Amino acid sequence: MTSEFNKPNFKTTPYHYNLLKDNERLIAFYEAISSVKGDLLYDLGTGSGILSYFAKDNFKKIIAIENNYNTYECAKENLKEFNNITVINEDIFAFKFKENADYIICEMLDTGLIDEEQIFVINKLIRYLKNYTIIPRGVINILEPVYMMNPALVYEDVDDNYLSYKVVGDYEVVNIIYFNYKIKKEVSKEIKFNIFNKSKINALKLTTFTLINEDIICGPTPMLNPPLFIPLNMELNTDKLRIKLSYVMGGGLDTIKTEIK
Repeated sequence: MTSEFNKPNFKTTPYHYNLLKDNERLIAFYEAISSVKGDLLYDLGTGSGILSYFAKDNFKKIIAIENNYNTYECAKENLKEFNNITVINEDIFAFKFKENADYIICEMLDTGLIDEEQIFVINKLIRYLKNYTIIPRGVINILEPVYMMNPALVYEDVDDNYLSYKVVGDYEVVNIIYFNYKIKKEVSKEIKFNIFNKSKINALKLTTFTLINEDIICGPTPMLNPPLFIPLNMELNTDKLRIKLSYVMGGGLDTIKTEIK
C-alpha cells in the first residue's frame, strides 16, 4: 500500500462496508484519481463517497450523485466538511447535466458489464466530457473453458470452499471495451478453444480486468468483478471447442446464452 493512501472511517451501508474493505480495489482507484486535476468532476453512483474523497484536493467542484437514499445519506455525512463537493440524491438518468466535466468517475462495474448500468450511463454521459477522461477507462473480458464439480451460473467467491473447478484450455479474449464512445450493448462472439489433453468441459469462466487508467489494470478482486462461471448444460470430451457466447451488457444474467458450434 502506498504511504500516501488514506482510507477514512466512513459511515456506510453493509454493502459499501465490504467495498471499503477491498484494499486492492481502493488503491487502484486512489492511484488513478489522485493523479488527475480539473475544474469539474462528476462522480456517478458515488456510494459511500470514497472516490469523491480521493478527488477532493484536485478539483474545484465535484458533483457526486447517488440514487439510493440510505447510501446518499451516508455519502452526504461522509463528505459534509468539503465545500467543493455537492452530494445529490437523484437518478442519473433524470439529473440535468449543465456543464461539461474534466473527468467523470463511473464505477458501476460488474463482470462482463452484464448486470450493472455502466454502459447505459456511459452512453448518456459521454457528451458531457471535455476529453478522454473517464475513470475507469474500460475493461478486458476473457473466457476460459473449465470443468466444474457442480456446474452453475455463479460468481467465484474467495470465501467459498465448495466451488471446485479446473481450467482445461487456453483463454481467449471476448472483447476490450473502452468507455470513450457510445457502446453497443449486445455482445455476440464465436470463440475457438484449444483443450488440454482432451479434457472434460462443462462450463466457461468469464473474467473481467478493469482498465483503471492507461497505466493501471486491476482485478478481479473480491468486490471488483469476481469471475463468473457459465454452465454449458452438457459435458464434452474434446481437444477443440467452438462456442458462441452472447449476452446484453446491462441486461442481466438471464441474457447470457451459449451455443456449441
